[in-house]
Amino acid sequence: MSHQSSRDRKIPATKRAPAQKRAEPEAPPPPAGLRERKKQATRLAISDVATRLFIERGFDRVTVAEVAEAAGVSVNTIFNYFATKEDLFFDRGEEVGGEPARMVRARRPGEPVLAALERGLREKGAMSVYEGARVLPFLATIEASPALKARERALFDRSEELLADALREAVGARGDDPAPQIIAALITALEWTIIREHRARLLRSEPDKKIRAALGRIAKRGFALLRDGVGSFGA
Repeated sequence: MSHQSSRDRKIPATKRAPAQKRAEPEAPPPPAGLRERKKQATRLAISDVATRLFIERGFDRVTVAEVAEAAGVSVNTIFNYFATKEDLFFDRGEEVGGEPARMVRARRPGEPVLAALERGLREKGAMSVYEGARVLPFLATIEASPALKARERALFDRSEELLADALREAVGARGDDPAPQIIAALITALEWTIIREHRARLLRSEPDKKIRAALGRIAKRGFALLRDGVGSFGA
């Protein structure tokens, strides 16, 4: 479909307006904030349609063209908003992956980074248990798709990089100091362990109380091990 307006197309001279008559001024563009909200709303609407299709039929059985048709947009529009098909499903992947880094930057004055992360991840974990039943179809879709599992792992790798940067910034570490990267890897590994355990227990339909207790034990043991080695880092 052409994006050229009827006013821009050539028209016969006999039907042109008199030369001295000026065209009406175009309406000003919407404010930047409004444009951004509209973009975010469009992005969310596309992702919602895609996620519904992926859950109903399986990620690998749905094409981007089918998502576009169901959402009432073109394939090009989808790729204007999402770099990959997997990002249609993990539409908040980058935002969620940045949470550990934000926990470090928002820690209380004098609070060691490990204490801030333990507090933040425990709060996040408690909320995820509460939402378990609601996200079960989402988790089952991930487990059924090698492509989604690979993308999820890549998001965790990116989260680890962001956390390492935040740790390096928190203590003013030199670029050649490996400590921030090592600590970020250890913390991300613990978070990954908790998430995998949580998912496995949800998919087995275990009661929330039992899941919460199991995850609490893993978190307690994991952070105790980390405190023994890196607990004073960034204090």
